[in-house]
Amino acid sequence: MNKFYRNYGNYYNFQYRDEKNTNSNYIIDYGPKPFVANIKQIARQNNAFRRALWTGEHLQITLMSIPVNESIGLEMHPNVDQFIQIEQGMGIIKMGDSQNNLDFQKKVGENFAFVIPAGKWHNLVNTGNEPIKLFSIYAPPQHPRGTVHFTKKDAEH
Repeated sequence: MNKFYRNYGNYYNFQYRDEKNTNSNYIIDYGPKPFVANIKQIARQNNAFRRALWTGEHLQITLMSIPVNESIGLEMHPNVDQFIQIEQGMGIIKMGDSQNNLDFQKKVGENFAFVIPAGKWHNLVNTGNEPIKLFSIYAPPQHPRGTVHFTKKDAEH
């Protein structure tokens, strides 16, 4: 895949494009090369449900866009710790030891960060009036390099 970006030294000035807009830059998985970027800008420009931004051997950064009244979906990663930072929007993070007992619940919004320990069931529900835009760090990587799920339905298949 060709890289579409303007390189200012080691800083990449991204302009997200969806597959219909060929005039702007395209975000791809840049791992495992060294990488510097404005993560807030990139996260806000991403419109895909999930997109791998950087995948290395021990860590992965993904971008997500969660539509209004939608959620990530209840899930659990048995061997993966996860860090999430919200760059736009608001919601509720729910976590627990079983899918029927999400006893940890907190309201979260722009600039909030939270950690999901390996083995915790979790879900992030969008309770606001705009999409939640976030970036997530997985250690070790959770998704194949270059993963793009344009919708939640794509992610479930």
